[in-house]
Amino acid sequence: MPPAVLTNADLSTFLDTSDEWIISRTGMKERRIAHVTALELSTVAASRALACAGLQATDVDLIIYGSCSNEEAVPNSASGVQAALGATHAASIDLNTACTSFLYGLATATAMIRTGMARNAVVIGVELISRYMDWSNRNVAVLFGDGAAAVVLQASDVESGLIGSVLGCDTEARASLRVRGVGCGYAGRGITLGDTTWDFDGPVIFKRAVRAMADASTKVMQQHGVTADDVDLVVPHQANLRIIEAVAKQAGVPMAKVMLTVEQYGNMSAATVPVALVEALETGRVKPGSLLLMPGFGGGLTWCSMLVRWGSRVTPLGSSDRALPPLTTTALDLVNSIRASQDPHGRSATGLQSPVFAEQHR
Repeated sequence: MPPAVLTNADLSTFLDTSDEWIISRTGMKERRIAHVTALELSTVAASRALACAGLQATDVDLIIYGSCSNEEAVPNSASGVQAALGATHAASIDLNTACTSFLYGLATATAMIRTGMARNAVVIGVELISRYMDWSNRNVAVLFGDGAAAVVLQASDVESGLIGSVLGCDTEARASLRVRGVGCGYAGRGITLGDTTWDFDGPVIFKRAVRAMADASTKVMQQHGVTADDVDLVVPHQANLRIIEAVAKQAGVPMAKVMLTVEQYGNMSAATVPVALVEALETGRVKPGSLLLMPGFGGGLTWCSMLVRWGSRVTPLGSSDRALPPLTTTALDLVNSIRASQDPHGRSATGLQSPVFAEQHR
């Protein structure tokens, strides 16, 4: 995790908001702002995951980089992690389904291992949303943070790892979550990369996220003959505390069984589930053989829920000395530097403004 902590009080220095306003609506108190690239975050996470698994980089057959925060379109980001690790035998894939990217990557890597295309895979969930956030819009600026985590998947004769998955996409409301200003569709329109306008229809997203994650969770449990009582821990996408609570209620899982990181990290998009998983392991909430339920929801609107049977080991086989460089500034200074580089009105160079935001701020 990036060490720089951006608090609600920090946000209130440039947004019309407060600690009470943010907590009451989201359950978030802090989020992290990266002082390095997403590739650096990913490389540290992947190095530590490999050390935990007792593997060398040259043992890796596959790297999946799950994210909607890419350094550039070409070459892909996964190849950058591959080069930094020295994983000379790996295939490298970028996968973007927004907030569900890590979970979709987990399903993809599992399928490739089962078909014999790979034996050792690294799956990364990473986001660097601070670099293209519209920091003038409190409806989104208070929600998101930066972070990364990674897991190693290995072929096994024992039924463990990802044992069940349900994936889908709610395209009817696709436009309710959209970042305008990044992508080929804006080329030649006088827009500076990273100068974005966000469409974020909160009520629509809330309703569809709760329904999709709860339904997917119920379905994957039914498919594999388990009930909520059989689930040892839920590790959900940390979009918003109220969404998590509603999903748990509809899926019949008590909040005592839910892993929460939303208060200290906010919504890290593709990084939320793997970061929560790592913290669950480090705090002893994942035991050998634990049955984990992992629901997710993201832009598109993609949704999924996964059943994971943890293996027999919950302690690292090794450690890595790879770490992020020292931090020499504050999170607020980092954000103010990004803000200073953006359009002074917090909008894209075309003057586009989301009709959702226009209504909310009227």
